[in-house]
Amino acid sequence: MSTLAVELNGDEVHAISAPDRFTTTAPFSIELANRGRSTHVHLHLDDDLDRVASIAAVNHYVEDDAVKRVHVSAVEVDEPVRGKLKVVTGYGSNTAYVDVRIEPPPEVAPDEVVVDERFAKPPEESPPQPWPSRLVAGIERAIERGGVPALLVSFLAVALGVVAAFAIDSVLVFLAVGFVLAVTLAATLYLLS
Repeated sequence: MSTLAVELNGDEVHAISAPDRFTTTAPFSIELANRGRSTHVHLHLDDDLDRVASIAAVNHYVEDDAVKRVHVSAVEVDEPVRGKLKVVTGYGSNTAYVDVRIEPPPEVAPDEVVVDERFAKPPEESPPQPWPSRLVAGIERAIERGGVPALLVSFLAVALGVVAAFAIDSVLVFLAVGFVLAVTLAATLYLLS
């Protein structure tokens, strides 16, 4: 919500400091910032503004060094509406005018989603890396993650299994060692990927 800032009692008693112009597209608030002793403020919208905007209470009491916000409700307009806001303090001893312009809200496309054309095509997948490159990358990741002991145990298990298979010279032992080696190798590669 946009805010029209009005300073009261800034330079002298009952002084009003407000911008010359204020533009908004919706309801807004008037911020009455009192820089001195407590004061009474009267707000008035001229006839042109009063047709599209309204203030619930026009007389306001602002305490010493306090800030008070006054809500100004407004209807949506099709064409810009101009008028004056009158700010009065000291029971009419000081008056300031602000040219207020209420504009139509900006046009928004109805729930339109813009899609970047790059997202219309699936991303191109890079070809898989060759097996030796994946093995080297896996070993490097294992070293970075502190998996060197697991790698050493895996290689030791592979070496002992191969030695046991050749030493015992049995088809059943050879198949069992092969199965254990395959599982160990698969687990190692899975952990390294």
